[in-house]
Amino acid sequence: MRLAVLVMGVSGSGKTTIGRLLAGRLGCAFLDADDFHPPENVAKMAAGRPLTDEDRAPWLDALADQLSRRERVVLACSALKASYREHLLQARPDLRVVWLRGEPELIRQRMESRRHPFMPASLLDSQFRDLEPPADATAVDVSRPPEAIVEELARILETKP
Repeated sequence: MRLAVLVMGVSGSGKTTIGRLLAGRLGCAFLDADDFHPPENVAKMAAGRPLTDEDRAPWLDALADQLSRRERVVLACSALKASYREHLLQARPDLRVVWLRGEPELIRQRMESRRHPFMPASLLDSQFRDLEPPADATAVDVSRPPEAIVEELARILETKP
C-alpha cells in the first residue's frame, strides 16, 4: 500500500527525530529535506541569512522528484508555506501532512541546546514568521516524548485513508 507522509514544522520542532522513528514504525523510506539543499542554500543559512522562495525552488523540485519515486516514504521538511506544501502535493497527491506544533520558547530551548550543521537558532524568528499553519494537517504537540508522538501518528495514519 502506497503511503507518503510529510512531517513539517519549524526548525527544532523534531522533524528528523519524529520522521525517522515514524518511517521505521510504518516501514517507509525516510528522507530528510536538509540533505537536498544545494550548497548555496546551506552557506546562506550557515551565515544566518534566511532563504527566499527563489532559493527554495530547486530544493522543492528535488524533494518533489524524490516523493514521486517512492511507494512508501516519510519526508521531514519544514514546508512552512502553503505554496511549498502545494508543490509537494502536486508530485504526490496522496501526501499526508503532519504538523509538529510547539511553543516558540520550547523550540528555541531545543535549538540552543543542539548542534545543527547550518541552521542557527538566530533564524528561528524568521521560521515562525514564514509559517502558514496548515488547515488540513494532523497537528501534534511536540512537548511530549517522541515515542508517544510516533505511536499517536502511527495509529492515525494506519487507520485513516
